[in-house]
Amino acid sequence: MKKQNKNSRRTFLKKATIASTVFIVPRHVLGGIGYVAPSDMVNLAAVGIGGKGRSDLLNAARPKNVQVVGLCDVDTKGVAVSEVMRSRKDFPKANFYTDFRELLDKEKDIDAVTISTPDHTHAPVALYAMERDKHVYVQKPLAHNVRETRLMTEMARERKLVTQMGNQGASNPAQKVIQDWVDSGIIGAIKEVKVWTNRPVWPQGVPMPKADASMKPEGLDWDLWLGPAKETPYTPEMHPFNWRGWWQYGTGALGDMGCHLIDIPFRVLGLKYPTAVECSVGSVYRQMWTPEYLPEGCPPSSYVSLNFDGTKKNPYPIKMIWSDGGIRPERPELIPADEDMGHAGGYHGVLMIGEKGIITCGDKAMYTKLYLPGMPVQTPKIKEVKDPEWGHQKKWIEAIVSGFGSATHRALTSNFDYAGPLTESVLMGNIAIRSYLLRKKTFGGNMDYYARKKLLWDGDSMKITNMDEANQFVTRDYRSGWKL
Repeated sequence: MKKQNKNSRRTFLKKATIASTVFIVPRHVLGGIGYVAPSDMVNLAAVGIGGKGRSDLLNAARPKNVQVVGLCDVDTKGVAVSEVMRSRKDFPKANFYTDFRELLDKEKDIDAVTISTPDHTHAPVALYAMERDKHVYVQKPLAHNVRETRLMTEMARERKLVTQMGNQGASNPAQKVIQDWVDSGIIGAIKEVKVWTNRPVWPQGVPMPKADASMKPEGLDWDLWLGPAKETPYTPEMHPFNWRGWWQYGTGALGDMGCHLIDIPFRVLGLKYPTAVECSVGSVYRQMWTPEYLPEGCPPSSYVSLNFDGTKKNPYPIKMIWSDGGIRPERPELIPADEDMGHAGGYHGVLMIGEKGIITCGDKAMYTKLYLPGMPVQTPKIKEVKDPEWGHQKKWIEAIVSGFGSATHRALTSNFDYAGPLTESVLMGNIAIRSYLLRKKTFGGNMDYYARKKLLWDGDSMKITNMDEANQFVTRDYRSGWKL
């Protein structure tokens, strides 16, 4: 946003007020119907413009006061280029780049950036943009690891930038209904939460495909796609989607769906950092008695237990159980045997189990239901929201215009002050999952999986206090030129 434009508009309006103490001049009189003052214009850029990046861009660009000035994607002719080209055709006046650094250095008028890239490049792009005082909208999970998430959260606060994470269900008004139900005490004290998903739906728990530089699609800048990850020749099937199952690039099922599902109990119960985490993971056997050992990849399924202290909203300690790979929790007696549990079809879900009743929903707070003994099931009564994705991106734009600290900004449902601790809690589960495979040889030649225990977490210090080796997963190794 241009400070001089804001000041000149303020000066003009001040003079207009002095000249006439009776009339307030409406903006449309000054500039005509549909006129948008320069101070209210938002110059938008997008990094990652295919797939989810395309919908983030289109939704953020819907308001009349948004002008798309720059687009960026590492794929210009490759496997995902069709949506990239559609985005470029939708905004023909926007300059196109393959390197986000060039975009942000050359396009001096950018106010805000949507970032919808693979998980491992969220933080490098977002921090580069925020260092240049750009407001950012970043896809979930906020970053690849806990340390990156904390850096982004702190920088946004220090630089007074308007931020939003792309867990659009946070703006679903059904969440307000869930909050009201919990606050009313209708289901009583909540001590247990269960969350599940059918993810992964991509290859996971299998050996990584062999690198083959000869198969790299023309027009894909593989070096830029790798970003901070270790240098390696082109690996087929990583781009545009299968990167999710590999720790160098993705954050597995938890990273994909955790910010959509855990968001609901995290918000309504006022949770912050977990105090402990413990897990077990599914094994794959291709020969008798010998499980596959694939520490570079996420497991085919996992079961993670997160412990949270009580909060002002719910003073009792919370145990949150996460399961993925299609593993669902047992159906409580209050939920009829023939009724979907969670999302339609039961693919994803949240159960908040109280002493007097149960609240359940699918991902993004859809299919929300309240179960009470002897009562018919209740569903939220809410007004339909016509904006796509409940206006999640649009509200971010409105908050940018209103300014950091404004009521509109404070009303954002997933600014980094909230999304940061949520993401860190999600990624805590991944610290446990990755630690699960830490091993060393014993004197007799057997393998000792020494980190398969409850890990105790100091959230403020970002540290596992009882297993130092697990702290390697709080951050990552960065390729030369990409260190944060």
